[in-house]
Amino acid sequence: MAASELYSKYARVWLPDAEEVWKSAELIKDYTPGDLTLSLQLEDGTTVEHKIDPRTNNLPPLRNPNILVGENDLTALSYLHEPAVLHNLRVRFIDSKLIYTYCGIVLVAINPYESLPIYDTDIINAYSGQNMGDMDPHIFAVAEEAYKQMARNERNQSIIVSGESGAGKTVSAKYAMRYFATVSCSSGESNVEERVLASSPIMEAIGNAKTTRNDNSSRFGKYIAIGFDKKHCIIGADMRTYLLEKSRVVYQAHGERNYHIFYQLCASSHLPEFKAFKLGCADDFHCTNQGQSPVIDGVDDAKEMCNTRRAFSLLGIGESDQMEIYQILSAILHLSNVEVKDHSADRCSISPDNSHLIVFCELMGVPCEEMAHWLCHKKLKTTTETYVKSVSKMNAVYGRDALAKHIYARLFSWIVGRINHALKSAVKQHSFIGVLDIYGFETFDVNSFEQFCINYANEKLQQQFNLHVFKLEQEEYMKEEIPWTLIDFYDNQPCINLIEAKLGILDLLDEECKMPKGSDDTWAQKLYNTLLKQNAHFDKPRLSNRAFIIHHFADKVEYQCEGFLEKNKDTVNEEQINVLKHSKFDLLLKLFEDDEKPTGSPSKRSSGTGRAGPSQRDNKKTVGLQFRQSLHLLMDTLNATTPHYVRCIKPNDDKAPFTLDPVRAVQQLRACGILETIRISAAGFPSRWTYQEFFSRYRVLMKQKDALPDRKQTCKNLLEKLIKDQEKYQFGKNKIFFRAGQVAYLEKLRSDKLRMACVRIQKTIRCWLARKKYLRMKESAITIQKHVRGHQARRYVEFMRQTRAAVIIQRNVRMWARRRRYQQQRSAALTIQCFWRAYLARKQYYKLMYEQKAVVIQRWVKGWLVKRHYRRILAAVILLQSCVRRMRARKELKKLKVDARSVEHFKKLNVGMENKIMQLQHKLIEQHKENRELSEKLSSVEKTQNTDRDRQSKEIENLRRSEQEARAKAETLPSLLEQLSFLQHELEQTRREKEDLEEHTKAYKEQTQQVVDELNMKNTSLNNNIDELNKQIVEQAQQLTEIKTNVDNTKQLEKDLTEERSRYQTLLSEHLHLEERHRDLKEEMDLNILICEEIHQQMLALQRRVKELEQDKQSLLQQLDKREEAQQEKAKRHELESENKKLKQDLNELRKSLTTESTDLMPPAPGSMPYDVLMEQLTSSNEELEMRKEEVLLLRSHMVRQEVRPLDFLLNSTCSLQVLKNGELWLAYEGLKETNRLLECQMQEQDRVHSDKCRTLVEEVKKLKGEKEQQQKLLAQSLLLPEDARIEASLNHEITRLTKENLVGLLTVSLDPQHISLIHILPELMEQGEKQDKTIRKLKKQLKLYMKKRKSSVSVTNASVRAVNITRKEKEYRGMLEYREGDESWLLKNLVTDLKPRGVAVSFTPGLPAYIIFMCLRYADNVNDDQRVSSLLNATISSIKGVIKRRGNDFEVVSFWLANTCRILHCLKQYSGDEVFMMHNTPKQNEHCLANFELSEYQQVFGDLAIQIYRQLIKCMEDILQPLIVASMLEHETIQGVLGSKPTGLRKKSPSITGEEAVTVEVLLQRLSLFHSTMSQHGLDADLIKQAVKQQFYIICAVTLNHLLLRKEMCSWSKGLQIRYNVWQLEEWLTERELTDCGAKEALEPLIQAAQLLQIKKKTEADARAICTMSTALTTSQILKVLTLYTPVIEFEERVTTGFIETIKNLLKDRGESAALMMDTKKIFSVTVPFTPSSVALETIQIPASLKLSFLTRI
Repeated sequence: MAASELYSKYARVWLPDAEEVWKSAELIKDYTPGDLTLSLQLEDGTTVEHKIDPRTNNLPPLRNPNILVGENDLTALSYLHEPAVLHNLRVRFIDSKLIYTYCGIVLVAINPYESLPIYDTDIINAYSGQNMGDMDPHIFAVAEEAYKQMARNERNQSIIVSGESGAGKTVSAKYAMRYFATVSCSSGESNVEERVLASSPIMEAIGNAKTTRNDNSSRFGKYIAIGFDKKHCIIGADMRTYLLEKSRVVYQAHGERNYHIFYQLCASSHLPEFKAFKLGCADDFHCTNQGQSPVIDGVDDAKEMCNTRRAFSLLGIGESDQMEIYQILSAILHLSNVEVKDHSADRCSISPDNSHLIVFCELMGVPCEEMAHWLCHKKLKTTTETYVKSVSKMNAVYGRDALAKHIYARLFSWIVGRINHALKSAVKQHSFIGVLDIYGFETFDVNSFEQFCINYANEKLQQQFNLHVFKLEQEEYMKEEIPWTLIDFYDNQPCINLIEAKLGILDLLDEECKMPKGSDDTWAQKLYNTLLKQNAHFDKPRLSNRAFIIHHFADKVEYQCEGFLEKNKDTVNEEQINVLKHSKFDLLLKLFEDDEKPTGSPSKRSSGTGRAGPSQRDNKKTVGLQFRQSLHLLMDTLNATTPHYVRCIKPNDDKAPFTLDPVRAVQQLRACGILETIRISAAGFPSRWTYQEFFSRYRVLMKQKDALPDRKQTCKNLLEKLIKDQEKYQFGKNKIFFRAGQVAYLEKLRSDKLRMACVRIQKTIRCWLARKKYLRMKESAITIQKHVRGHQARRYVEFMRQTRAAVIIQRNVRMWARRRRYQQQRSAALTIQCFWRAYLARKQYYKLMYEQKAVVIQRWVKGWLVKRHYRRILAAVILLQSCVRRMRARKELKKLKVDARSVEHFKKLNVGMENKIMQLQHKLIEQHKENRELSEKLSSVEKTQNTDRDRQSKEIENLRRSEQEARAKAETLPSLLEQLSFLQHELEQTRREKEDLEEHTKAYKEQTQQVVDELNMKNTSLNNNIDELNKQIVEQAQQLTEIKTNVDNTKQLEKDLTEERSRYQTLLSEHLHLEERHRDLKEEMDLNILICEEIHQQMLALQRRVKELEQDKQSLLQQLDKREEAQQEKAKRHELESENKKLKQDLNELRKSLTTESTDLMPPAPGSMPYDVLMEQLTSSNEELEMRKEEVLLLRSHMVRQEVRPLDFLLNSTCSLQVLKNGELWLAYEGLKETNRLLECQMQEQDRVHSDKCRTLVEEVKKLKGEKEQQQKLLAQSLLLPEDARIEASLNHEITRLTKENLVGLLTVSLDPQHISLIHILPELMEQGEKQDKTIRKLKKQLKLYMKKRKSSVSVTNASVRAVNITRKEKEYRGMLEYREGDESWLLKNLVTDLKPRGVAVSFTPGLPAYIIFMCLRYADNVNDDQRVSSLLNATISSIKGVIKRRGNDFEVVSFWLANTCRILHCLKQYSGDEVFMMHNTPKQNEHCLANFELSEYQQVFGDLAIQIYRQLIKCMEDILQPLIVASMLEHETIQGVLGSKPTGLRKKSPSITGEEAVTVEVLLQRLSLFHSTMSQHGLDADLIKQAVKQQFYIICAVTLNHLLLRKEMCSWSKGLQIRYNVWQLEEWLTERELTDCGAKEALEPLIQAAQLLQIKKKTEADARAICTMSTALTTSQILKVLTLYTPVIEFEERVTTGFIETIKNLLKDRGESAALMMDTKKIFSVTVPFTPSSVALETIQIPASLKLSFLTRI
């Protein structure tokens, strides 16, 4: 690219400036090659002309695009130069409040001079395990990288922290060590991390001091090597110190202080233990009051003293040793106040009664006279004599100060040694991480020996840094296989040679120190003569002969020679040291006991390695030589490790927070090597992109057809088109490398392309908007015209209607007036007619009514008279009839009595009974007929009555009609007189009404007045009531206020209760953790004891073994004797056997001879004499043979009994080979084995027979069960049949069954080859047949009886027969499991320890183990055995705890046992007998309540156990979710194309989880679904599941928000959109599982508000108020952090201005909330376990066989 392309109009450049170092300007017109000036416009609007040197033609540096400003890594900048680095640091530090920035491999840390909430434990946890480029720059990121490389590469690491005083080196080193102590675990030893961290306050107290630049400046360098074991756990540490500033002990400049420990002692002088030191305030001592600044703002020295003492105690330095340390420090304070009196030029003295000297000597335990003497005298030694010489006052003061410095240096070294001893571990160190906190490059107005050594050390470190950076660059280029040329970088080896080479500055200084009369002036002359013209880095000031200049890598420094020799010699009066050596003070003697050994640096602690060998001149090593040797050792250590660099920058000298002085910043950037790193990077290819990143970023610059599947070729084609000069970029294997400025050029092209696209989009949208506006206006005009015309038409029509309506109204009004007049006249005539006709009709009606009523009266009177006469006659007739009938009845009764006594009467009765019955039936039929006729007559009468009634009603209607007509006629014919009288009557009536009205009016007025009076009274009373009500309202308001107060108090109490519950649960978990730790330690101790006991027992066993061997030796000797006897018996046995064989042979020969046919002699006949003799001989031979056999068997059995017992021992003993040589014993043993084999065969045969019998019995049982079921089915079917068919079916079934059994019996018997033949079995079969016939007859009888009973029951109940299924009555179980005492271990082993949750959860009832345990508990309660109850419950708790301890990382196991523990807890409550819980039970469940024991204490224990398991469950879920959250919620782009990628620096981003598949939100949701389904499957309570889900979502929110707050590149608008989408998916997941009411959405509220904050408008004050109103779940620090980190991803977004952030800060300043920045990811909400009753009936629970609990019995 040509300069004209880059330096075009509107391009921005940097111009040098005296105050701001660099200031920004913009080109007004394009630059063309050959122009001598650039037309520029500054940011304030000023126009300037920048001159260009025609010889060099150097143009001002270009400014980076705005999108690259504020990057985490300075190497990500396209233009790498000093102004770009300074501007990027300024923007991050001032605008974004970010103090850390990467510069390649270096972390730049700027001191904010303000406490920031970025070092909490949550921040450490957030950085732990993360890659260095994934998070924002931080000291924790560097520490994590070092820790990770140590663990991965098995290589030691070093963190080099450097910077000038006040830059924050000590704090950075301290935070790095704190990080290591937090992320690693202790290995075997207790409190290792605490002890490592405790060394910091001690070293700060004795090695740090206030300077003009820093309130806590380290006045020494230190290298702390933190040791780790193979598991990468801290096991100890080792500290080396360098170049303690001893001069500060006796001298401080104005505004500075001595070491902190002195002021801490003075501030604690009032304590009783310090009274003996006779201390006062710091202003009372010369060595603490010279700076006149004894107090540091915000620091309490007394409190710091407590921290120092606590740290000493933690490191194992006892109280007595601490008091000895403070005693020496107090003595140094008193020594500084010892006054020396001047007597002459070379004589001085100290008063013997000097109080400070006396106190000093008392504290040091030395004679006061000797110390006073040698403070004013010195001893001179010559070859012949020794003499004492007095010194001048000045020399005496120098000697006093040298002694104080020497004592303090020795004490400092001793304390460092004790710290190293306390931090040393007995375990072998596998690796270490060193933290080097060393002074940076220093230059003051007056520079002396200390600054010379510091700058010398920085020269060495800078050389090592340059080589390391160059090496990394070289490795990167070689790895990517790109051609590269040697990069020219600054090599400061000549400067180092100037200082340390032969005849260098240090060499000449040591040589001058050896001269008897050497001085600073002579040394300066030697420097001038030797080095001035030979070395370009050495120079001489123009106006001074006692100074020299060295050109360091950072700047040239002028050193004053005065004091160099004295400080290099570091001499102390030996006699003063000898006085101290004779002290009675033990610690003082320890400080000086190593004088014969090499002392090294007075402040240096030897590590034991790298020390030079002892020589005679070790005591006379100079400080410079010691420092050079220690520096070489340090460089060797650093070169053997992988270095990590932290450069601390001091932003200003006023200690103002977040204020950057550009001049001071640039000085330090040059001094610490940052700009050199930038220069090395810029010389090569600083910008590096992977092919995929480049394609994603610059795809907009190519056409669709240019995008090939091969990303590498696509990128090559694009770059060849865009950048013509191929030297500006290189293609590596995986990356594209760009020269400086090329990325900016590509960004410019991309921005122009996007800008053109935006212009085109704007043009189209504006055209669309204008056309839409025109069409809308046209449509509006047409609509308005339409409505106006319509309005006019409507108005005209309305006018016409009104005119017509007026005409109609006039017509109708006139008609109405005429009609009204007519109707009035007609009404008057009709009224007169009406009244007259009514009069006549009434008259006629009254007449007719009178006549009709008279007729009715006559009718009723006549009828009554006739009825009375009839009743009298009827009564008389009935009386006569009754008398006559009574008389006849008496006669008939007498006659019947007589007839009844005769037999014929009964006959007649019986004969005529049937006739009577027939007659009665006939009569009954006739009566029915009569009734029917009567009913017909009645119906006909009713019909006639109805017709009469209708006729009468019609007549009545006619009469009414006639009456109305008569009335009408009477009204129509009134007379005028009657009308006149009527009118007069009405007039009088009207008058009377008027009078009445007047009276009523008066009365009404009186009543009204009374009412008014009453109303006034009521008003008064109402006012009183209102006052009372107001009082009541006030009282109620007060009551409401009290109620609100009570409500607030209640809420506060609820909040306190929640916090207390959470605190209790946290303490409970800690308590349980400590219990587990105690149990583990106890087990280890028991194991060690057991091991010791085993060793002891083994020793005893060995002793016993020795004794047994001796006894065995004696027994073997006895057995040898017995064996000799046995051999003799065996020989005898062999003889008998040989004789037996001979006899057998003789017998066989004899038999052959007797049966041979070839002989001439015939065998003797039976009964003959020879035959008898032979038979007798044969019999006697047989008897003898039997006797011999018995003897042989007896001998053999005797030998087996004798020899088999010790056989095993003989086989295992040392002499087994000798015993086995005896073949006879071995044969006996073989015979015994053969016998055993036979016995085993017999036993196996018996087992086989037994198993066959068992198998047969089992088959028979199964067969009987099948027959039983079949009979039950047939019986049920038979009951459904009719009675006859039922009997027949049952008989047929029984006959069929018996026939089948007979046939089966015959077949089995006939086919069995082992039984006797079928003929022998026939009688048995016949007997069986007879028995079966008897059984059939018996069954028939039973069936007949059953049918009879059935008939009788049917006849009695008269109910329909229904089918009844008769089943056997099952046993009623009581919900208990019986177990034997001592079976608890087997029960819990099978049910808890060895149980696999997956099989139980899938196959059986949820909570089955809990139910089984509780049923066993019920049995123990039922038998009233408290020992069983307690042992079962305690063993259950222990077993569950053991499972959780062993398999606590298995989510399924933890979930399973949480569900079962809760179920046990609920069962204990449900069956406790408490009414509160019994109300949820069924009556059967209430019967199962515990009867004998009250187990409320165990309820609490199981509740605590459930809480412990719940917290373990949350930990499991957190461990599983933690790696998925950031990758799915933040890093993965679910909505493709929304996010944009920005150029990155040396540290590329890496995915959180490496793998082929990306971690998406779907993966996270799948994991959540797995958690939920597992917990539901295990039967976990719904409330607990909801609490667990809420905790899961809180973890997701906390982790995501924390990473969002720590990753600047994530704070953009597009990322907010992505987070909102991911949160929506989580909410949908909750809705699908009906968990919206569990509080999980509320847990996500901070993340939702943070995403909204990224997307909301952020410009005006109204926006600020909207943000404050919206962000209720975020803290103020979180809101400000998000706004500060907000970073535009594309050019069209804008950064949040500092003014807007200040507005937000002012609006939120009244918020009372925590200042914590991070959400607590370790927070666990307090959990409650609500009572959930179970509907499972205990008596229905069965134990599966797979649980192997056959020893349990259901009761």
